[in-house]
Amino acid sequence: MALSEAFAKVVELIGAAAVVMRGQDGRKLKPAFGGDPAIPAAKPQGAIPTLKMPTARGWPAGQTPIAAPGLKVNAFATDLKHPRFIYVLPNGDVLAAEALTLPEPIGSVFDYAMTATMRRAAALGDSPNRITRLRDADHDGVAETRSVFLEGLNQPFGMALIGDTFYVGNTDGVVAFPYKADATSITGPGQRLTKFNGGGHWTRSLLLSADRTRLYIGVGSLTNIANKGMEVEQGRAAIHELDLASGKSRIFASGLRNPVGLAWEPRTGALWTVVNERDGLGDETPPDYLTSVRDGGFYGWPYCYWGKTVDDRVPQDPQAVARAITPDYALGGHTASLGLCWLPEGALPGFPEGMVIGQHGSWNRSALSGYKVIFVPFVNGRPAGPAREILTGFLAPDERSSFGRPVGVALGPDGSLLVADDVGNAIWRVTGA
Repeated sequence: MALSEAFAKVVELIGAAAVVMRGQDGRKLKPAFGGDPAIPAAKPQGAIPTLKMPTARGWPAGQTPIAAPGLKVNAFATDLKHPRFIYVLPNGDVLAAEALTLPEPIGSVFDYAMTATMRRAAALGDSPNRITRLRDADHDGVAETRSVFLEGLNQPFGMALIGDTFYVGNTDGVVAFPYKADATSITGPGQRLTKFNGGGHWTRSLLLSADRTRLYIGVGSLTNIANKGMEVEQGRAAIHELDLASGKSRIFASGLRNPVGLAWEPRTGALWTVVNERDGLGDETPPDYLTSVRDGGFYGWPYCYWGKTVDDRVPQDPQAVARAITPDYALGGHTASLGLCWLPEGALPGFPEGMVIGQHGSWNRSALSGYKVIFVPFVNGRPAGPAREILTGFLAPDERSSFGRPVGVALGPDGSLLVADDVGNAIWRVTGA
C-alpha cells in the first residue's frame, strides 16, 4: 500500500471513530429541507471532523443512474475527464467544461492524508483545463462527434456566449474569447475581464442577464468559516455583476459561502442560486440552500447561517448578523448542491415548472447525503412543495463507493435534461420514458 493510501485509510478510520464518539447516525435525523427546516443545534466538531467519503469507482458497463418513474436516462457522452458544467450553443452543440480541484500546500500530516482521501474520491488531481464540444448530428440522443473547443484554461467552469464573444469563468477571472458562428473550436487569445484569487472554492459560474448586457459570477470563499481572516476573503463568498459595456464589476450580493449554480426564475425575473454552507457543526447543520438573490443582499457567512443563527466559532459582527437574509429553501445538510437550471412545465413528463439541482454529495457527515439530481417545484415564482428525485443510483448500496457524482445541469437542444457527472466522466440525458 502506498504511503498516501495508508494516510487516507488513517483519515477514514479517524472519521469513522468520530462518528462513533459523537453517537451520530445521520439516518435518524430528519433532513433539513424546505422553507421552514428543522435544523438541529450546532455541535462543533473541533479538530477531528466527521469524515465519510466513498471511493470513486465509475460506472460498470451497461449501468446508468436510476431515473424517476416516467423518465428514462441514457449516456449522451462518455469517456470525458471530470466534466463539471454544461453549456448549449445556439447551433445545438453541447459544451462540457472539464476541470479538477488542484492539490493545495500541505501544512500537516492530516492535510496530507486528506489530500490522499480526495484523490481516492476522484475529487482532486491534474486538471484537464479544457472545454469539449459534443455534437448529436443525427438527433438520436447520443453525441457521436467530439472535439476540443477550447484548451489551455485555468480550471474553467461557467460559460456564456453573446454574439461574437464567448466567455469562460476561469478560477482566476472571467476571460472573453472571439467566437465565430458554428465554430468547432476557439484558438484566438482571450482577454481577462476580471481578476479573482484561486484556491478554496474555485468554481466561477456564469449567468447572462436577460438583456444580455451583464454577467453574474459566483465566487466561493477561500476557507470554511474565514479561518485565515477576512482579508483573504475579500471579494469572495459573493455573486459579482460584470457590466460588459464598461467592463466594471461590483458585488451584487454577499455572505454566500459558495454560490455555484445560477439561474433565472422567468415569472419574476429574479436571480436564484444554490449555496454550499459551512462544515463542522453536524450532519444537518446547517443545510445547503436554494435562494433568490437580492441586489445588495447579505446572507450571513461567515457570522451566521439560516438567517441569524450565530456561528460561535467565528469572531462576530452584530451589525452583519442583524441584516442577514434568511434563504428561501433548505436542501439538506452537506448535500453539495452545485448545479442549477430552470425546468419549464412539460419539459419532463409529470413535472411542473421549477428548479433542477445537481447534488454532488457529502463527505463530512455520518450518513451520506446528496449524490442525486432533484427537482423543486415552483408556483408563482416561489418554491412550493417537497423536492422530488429525478436521478439516483450514483452510490453503491453500502455507500463505500460511488459510480458517479452529479454536478452541472442544463436543458439540452432537444429539450431533454443534461447532467454532468464528474466521477462517472459522463453527460447523462434524461427524457420521458
